[in-house]
Amino acid sequence: MAYVLSEVQADIGTITFNHDRKRNALSKALIDDFGAALHDFKAMRVRAVVIRAQPGAKVWSAGHDLNELPKPGSGSDPLAYFDPLERLIRAIQHLPAPVIGMIDGSVWGGAFELALVCDLLIGTRNASFTITPTKIGLPYNSTGLIHFINALAMNIVKEMFFSARPIGAERAVQLGILNHLVAVQELEGFTYDMARAIAANSPLSIAVIKEQLRILGSAHPLSPETFERIQSLRLKVIDSQDYQEGTSAIAEKRTPAFTGK
Repeated sequence: MAYVLSEVQADIGTITFNHDRKRNALSKALIDDFGAALHDFKAMRVRAVVIRAQPGAKVWSAGHDLNELPKPGSGSDPLAYFDPLERLIRAIQHLPAPVIGMIDGSVWGGAFELALVCDLLIGTRNASFTITPTKIGLPYNSTGLIHFINALAMNIVKEMFFSARPIGAERAVQLGILNHLVAVQELEGFTYDMARAIAANSPLSIAVIKEQLRILGSAHPLSPETFERIQSLRLKVIDSQDYQEGTSAIAEKRTPAFTGK
């Protein structure tokens, strides 16, 4: 695997992002490697999984690889059900073993959603979290929004999406994004102590409780009319000049000039 490192020790699997040159952006290639590692862990019946970046990495993950998003005007949904990141998020949610995000660095965009679907997050004061679709005029999908709503109060979700400003580690632990905030030099030991504590408990009981929580947490029924309304709103953004401008500005490394059209 070129984009992640994978290992298992004492029933604990570790996936390490290994593409610092691209700030561990969630490209299809990286996601394929990540998904293959999860598949192997499931077959090996690991009892806990740790997701991390390389020691000292300033960026845990920069989120979607924007070069791989559908081009504006193509009519393609950039965050469709079978988008690689959406498939990876479901793989984490459906993995029987608990997944711990070990975070020492910044987390951007879709990587923030990936972090939120981990079962626990442990971070240092170097951790920060930013959700960035409004920076590029991107219409976020309803499943992703529900992940945020399940994890955070509605006013915090609104603040993060509307402002696209980062939340630092101390506020993140106050808001419940981080389960624990620890010193950099203690992060690895603390995280693997937690993983070992999980691995010592009944894997069947944990797997069933994790699935129960997943089902109950996603129990937000929508009427067909409401679903169609949401999709029509998203299509309005997908076809907009703002989305074209946002993606062009990122590629050209300039500040976008949004018009609301």
